[in-house]
Amino acid sequence: MIFEILFAILKGVLLLAFVSLTTMFLVYLERKISGHFQVRFGPMRVGFHGSFQLFADMFKLLMKEDIIPTLCDKWVFMIAPVMIFIPAYLLFTIIPIAPGFVIQTLDVGLLYLLGITGLTVLAIMMAGWSSNNKYALIGGFRSVAQIISYEVPLVLSLLPVIMIADSFSLTKIVEAQGALPFIFIQPLAFFIYFTASIAEINRAPFDMPEAESELVSGYNVEYSGMRFAIFFFAEYMNMFAVCAIATVLFLGGWHGPILPPAVWFFLKSYFLVFILMWIRWTFPRLRVDQLMGFCWKRLFPLAIINLIITAIWMGLHG
Repeated sequence: MIFEILFAILKGVLLLAFVSLTTMFLVYLERKISGHFQVRFGPMRVGFHGSFQLFADMFKLLMKEDIIPTLCDKWVFMIAPVMIFIPAYLLFTIIPIAPGFVIQTLDVGLLYLLGITGLTVLAIMMAGWSSNNKYALIGGFRSVAQIISYEVPLVLSLLPVIMIADSFSLTKIVEAQGALPFIFIQPLAFFIYFTASIAEINRAPFDMPEAESELVSGYNVEYSGMRFAIFFFAEYMNMFAVCAIATVLFLGGWHGPILPPAVWFFLKSYFLVFILMWIRWTFPRLRVDQLMGFCWKRLFPLAIINLIITAIWMGLHG
């Protein structure tokens, strides 16, 4: 019993180290990619090509004063960053990187993922409401409306994958793609999932909850120091998580020739991460009415149509 507990703690620590290193690399990668998109170099001065810039930023945040507004709801304000970090961390526990290389295998892994991601809404609303700031509150309301709305087409885009693989287990879904990745069978479902995921993690062009031009960073405007860093950290964790899940569900996971399975998994995931960064630095931010209209007038009907076509196809050939 003791050894099992120690082994579980060890796996948790190793997962945290992996997530931390991945997030740090993604922050550096986005700075360099955005720099080249804007015809500049990005961070260059601290370390080789700015490779140590992130450590300098980390020390800066550690030394900053942790300000708690006088009239805020103190305990809710303090808990909110932890609440947004935990779901992002727990997402990685069931993502299969290679055969047998997963922290925890669940037969209902996909349901677990959908349940965990729903906690992000609660954390953002806690941060916006507890700050006692009208801009933070508006950002929280926007995030709740956006995430709940885009959750509907996202879930509907996953149902065809479940129907074809006949399983909720992420490992079995990857194994079902041994001959052909599901993106070739369900390209529309992949498009809907990937688009809705961008909105779910509040990335541009769907980053209205954090609109700097009007909300001054939105729900996390009153946060500083390490509490702000946790929000920033969780955003990049979620970005890699949705790309890793897309790799598992649509790109065949670890399947690929010649190279080791884990290498294929990371190549596919980082390619999707690059696409997310490309989209951020290419498309302008949408208005709130455009954002919600795109969900309910475009993605939702497409998801319903795709689900019906898949059900008919499964009924005829099942």
